[in-house]
Order: sequence, then structure tokens, then C-alpha cells
Amino acid sequence: MNNTILILGGYGNFGKRIARTLVKDGYEVIIAGRSESKANSIINAIIADFPNANIHAAIFDAEVSLDENLKKLTPKVLINTIGPFQSKNYEIAQICIENNVNYIDLADGRDFVVQFHTLNEISKEHKTIAISGASTVPALSSAVLEHFRSHFSQIDEVKYGISPGQKAERGLATTKGILGYAGKKLKPAYGSSDEIYGWQDIYLQKIPEIGFRWMANCDIPDLDLLPPKYGIKRIAFGAGLELGVLHLGLWALSWLVRLGIPLKLDNFAKPMLWMADFFNFLGSDDGGMFMQIRGKDNSDNTRTINWAIIAKDGDGPQIPTIPAIILAEKICDNKLDLIGAMPCVALISLEEYVEKLRDFKIETFSNMG
Repeated sequence: MNNTILILGGYGNFGKRIARTLVKDGYEVIIAGRSESKANSIINAIIADFPNANIHAAIFDAEVSLDENLKKLTPKVLINTIGPFQSKNYEIAQICIENNVNYIDLADGRDFVVQFHTLNEISKEHKTIAISGASTVPALSSAVLEHFRSHFSQIDEVKYGISPGQKAERGLATTKGILGYAGKKLKPAYGSSDEIYGWQDIYLQKIPEIGFRWMANCDIPDLDLLPPKYGIKRIAFGAGLELGVLHLGLWALSWLVRLGIPLKLDNFAKPMLWMADFFNFLGSDDGGMFMQIRGKDNSDNTRTINWAIIAKDGDGPQIPTIPAIILAEKICDNKLDLIGAMPCVALISLEEYVEKLRDFKIETFSNMG
């Protein structure tokens, strides 16, 4: 049985975590990227903890020579972690499909994930599964809604957000993605006509265990995907930085963009990430996600469910890796009876998600009213 999983960007912030878990679970892993030294560094660190690990490197540029390397390596699954996906096309996914390699990515780019179904026909022709958005959103957010949907006859509002700890490791691609739309007018959520702008409409949100965090508008695929699936009348998603000085600083920059000053903030992602790291001594390594679901229960009474997942000791970056791990393992084990291209909505249960996080300092909280 072929249980080989190729990870593009396998030595990056998310890729290295995915690789470690898959190796621990007994799968063969190929770390792919352009830097041999970075790949070998991660491989040596993993082998130090798992001496029998079946892991090795493949050094190539996925945007140049993916096709020939897939023919040579013949993985069963490719996991694509090389964002930001807001600026990507579907070439990598299509090459995988044409080589009969199942495809998974961690995209959070709104249009990228929402339009991914355009690959459905070619994916079915090649009898492969291609999944986009196997990350916190929309994979975890939809898992939470699936878990609690039976408590509601209708869902009027879903308000949720994510705030990582200041000391938790941050990825360049994620930073570029947020900076790319900060201050820019965003497409309204499905069924809404409200004007929203990236990293604006700031507010303070209390999150269990970690206290109050600033939040601001973010552009994610959930805004289009979740309302029609769950009948949500109003949906709002935000993200926030632990340190107010950084969160409000980016908010101020977003206003410059909104007022028409020609700033391409994503061009400054590297220095801004470096500057953010300078303030680590002021923050913690604790972060989390909250989700508030409001609506009517099955007796037509008003109901509110509050759910949260909290990560401590820098384990927050593990949370976005879980969907890709679960799905890749299911594909290798022939336990995912799906064919075609689709967003990662309702493909993983909340129980599966939480179980996969059991080895980390991560807890969930919920209350119903």
C-alpha cells in the first residue's frame, strides 16, 4: 500500500509540524522545497526523536519542476503549504490531479478556496480527491458548526475569531496574506450588503483563559461557504494580535491604505515580521479561537453557544495543521470515500480534530445558554 505523503514547504512553519506528526503516525514523508539545508535540518530533528522515521528530502522548485518530480516520486498524497494562496492559481493542484496524486492544501485565501470546485470535473476524471482550505478555517470552523447544529432550528449569527500568542511561531505566508488586504474593501459576506475593510472594525473580545484580545476584520472563505450551508443570517470573522501596540499599529496602517495612499503592505512582510518579533518579550505564547453561535433552538427559544479552543506553550500553530494530517492519513488508509475537488467544509468531525491534538497543551471550552 502506498502511504507516501509529499509536503511542499515541508520545512516551513506548518509543514514541519505536519511532517513530524505523520512520521510519528508511521507514514512515509517526503519534505520538498528549494533549500536542501533547511530540509535536512528538519529531517535530522525529526529522526532524533523518531529514529525509525521514514522521511527524506526532495529538492526542487514546485513552480518549475513539479510534474517531473511527481512522476519520479509517485506519492499518494501531496500537501501544499506554500502560500500565500491569495496570489496563487491552481497549477500545482492541477498537476497533481493529472498525475493521479491526491491533493490537499492549507489555503485560507477566500477566492482560492471558494472557487476550488472548478477543478471538480478533472479531479473526477482522474479519480482523485483534491481538497482546499484544510486549515483552521474553514475546516475547524465548519467542524464546530456541524457539532452544534442539531441544537438549532435556525442559526441567526456566527461571530468568531483567532488570536495567536505573541511568542508563537508566525509564518511569512500568513503575514503576507493579511497585509495583502489590510485597509482594502472586502467583498461582503454571503447574503450581506455591509461594507467591510480589512483589519478594521476593531473590538475587544474576551477569550477563555487568555483574557481580552483586540480583533479586526479578516477575509476568509468561510464568509462565502458557511452561510448557505448552515443557513447563517449574519457571519463575522476577526483576527487579532496579542499585543495592542502591534494590533493597533496595523490598524493605523490599514487606514492609510483605505484613504488611498499607495502602500503595498505585503511587500514589507519580512521587516514587519522581524519588528513584531522584537516585541516578543512583552507577550505570551498562549493563543486561541472563539466561536459564538446564536439562533433559535428546536423549541423556538433563543439559544447561544460559546465555544473556544485555547493553546498554550506555543502550541497554537499545531491547530491549523490538523485537517491536512487527518485527511492525508485517511486517503493513505483508503478511509476517505470521496472523489472530486472541494473546499474543506464538514470533512472532519470536531471529535477527530480534538483527538489529534491530545498530545499538545490545547483545551476546548463550551457553554450553552
